[in-house]
Amino acid sequence: MEIEGVPEPARRALEAAGVGTPTPPAPYWRKTPHRSGDTMFSLIAAGIAGATGVYGHIKSRKFVGQRLRYTSLVEKPAIGLFAGVGAMVVAAPIVAILPIVGAGTAIAIGAGIGTGVALGVKDSKNPPLLED
Repeated sequence: MEIEGVPEPARRALEAAGVGTPTPPAPYWRKTPHRSGDTMFSLIAAGIAGATGVYGHIKSRKFVGQRLRYTSLVEKPAIGLFAGVGAMVVAAPIVAILPIVGAGTAIAIGAGIGTGVALGVKDSKNPPLLED
């Protein structure tokens, strides 16, 4: 870009300082203006997803370890996978209706219940002695 009407030494100094040169494009993470409300709702949604995943894990592990101990269902190795996928499929339409949470919450619920069932199966094979 030419700076017209400026003597040569001053023009070189201005170009060295960056005056008269086009500004570089903004980085990809600053294409949209920052809205602090979006960050707040994202943190709330992540907290809800994490809390429901942990709650599902704890409850399903306790249920499988205590109530399903004497059934043949706990002998199947893939029961945790089936329970997790089933919980995710059931939770998906519910979280689609709710305003803050989304698909990540359904995935967290499925992962929490699946891991809880898998560890509950291990707990049912070696039950704690004092909880009976």
